[in-house]
Amino acid sequence: MNALRTLYELIFPPKCPFCGKVLEKWEGGICALCGKSLPRTAPEDIRQIEGCCVCLSPLWYRDGVVNAVHRCKFQGARGYAGVLGGLMADCLTERRQEPADLITWAPLSAKRRKKRGYDQAELLARRVGELTGIPALPALEKTRQAGVQSRIGDDEARRANVSGVYRVLPGADIKGKRIVLVDDIVTSGATLAECAACLRDAGAGSVVALTLARAR
Repeated sequence: MNALRTLYELIFPPKCPFCGKVLEKWEGGICALCGKSLPRTAPEDIRQIEGCCVCLSPLWYRDGVVNAVHRCKFQGARGYAGVLGGLMADCLTERRQEPADLITWAPLSAKRRKKRGYDQAELLARRVGELTGIPALPALEKTRQAGVQSRIGDDEARRANVSGVYRVLPGADIKGKRIVLVDDIVTSGATLAECAACLRDAGAGSVVALTLARAR
């Protein structure tokens, strides 16, 4: 198994998700330069999602963070979710004030997931769960294909675009649970607000959102 891993790394050497540099053996999942220069948020940079919950994010959505998200989300670099989810897990551990019972995520539509081959929010959520010991389970589904949020500039239009799009999965055990809701980026907060409202309406005790990056 170790020999196969060594061969794989020779053919596909690990790269920094933020700049694409091939990593040295002594470097972790992030190159030394990016590790020092990432646009990190401060502990007090907590985003209030209108009417429902707060959102924690370790990074601002700029510079190499944009590249990392695009590689993970659109270019098939699903392996980067391990490193990116690690940053999110650290943020959750350091900044969340109370324990959590469950981690879930804002899901893609079935059509988009099939086309992409995976759901990047799920990969991030499962990595956060692995590192924190909090169960990561599906609790929501997207009931119809909506327009791509990143192509909609107006906040009101973003809210309208995702209104009624999500619902809690039948049989999901969330009643009274303290839930961490994961997504990759928060911009207007419309998607997280809609998902959090669904969870709360179905009996969740509390919802805190967690994203890799904050766009505003």
